[in-house]
Amino acid sequence: MDDTKTRILSATMKAVRQYGLEGARVQNISELAGISPGAMYRYFKSKDELLIACFTYVDQQAAEIFEHLDFNPKAIPADPMGAVKSLWLPYFRFWASRPDETVFYHRFRDSAVFPKYDKVRDASYFGTFGNMVRAFMRVFPSLRRVNQDVLWLHVLTSTVMYAKYVVEGLLPNDQETEDTVFQFLTVGLSGYLKPGEPKQST
Repeated sequence: MDDTKTRILSATMKAVRQYGLEGARVQNISELAGISPGAMYRYFKSKDELLIACFTYVDQQAAEIFEHLDFNPKAIPADPMGAVKSLWLPYFRFWASRPDETVFYHRFRDSAVFPKYDKVRDASYFGTFGNMVRAFMRVFPSLRRVNQDVLWLHVLTSTVMYAKYVVEGLLPNDQETEDTVFQFLTVGLSGYLKPGEPKQST
């Protein structure tokens, strides 16, 4: 990506963190990026387009985490929760180490713009993560009974929310926080991580 465009995206997320989605203005963003407002419009035609570009940029970075993990599907049956944590922990730490991105991501997902965008966006860059999820489903067919939209909405939004608390200083960035958040997120999931065919409904 063009260096100027990257600076604009970073400046936008910083401005959203400081002023909120509505409060962030082109003037704020251009000053943080070190360019003129006119130069910004050469890259993005509107504020909504800019916000969507920021979301996609950081979402792709988050997805890339899973490209570099040492994931062995054969290890899942012996320690299912350990396998889940090996995927979740790098994701949580990604957000907990990026204050501007985390606050922006949380606010944008709660915005009026996001639902419409979410229906048409291409999230194929999460393909590796999708393959990992399917590996769990092969081992634990009971997972197929879970509403997948609800499951991943729960994991995603809760993870980012807790990371936001960390970057805002409401929670400490330590091992105890990571362990507690993971326990809260997965206590309901553990009942589905049992090998065997799912029971047929009568």
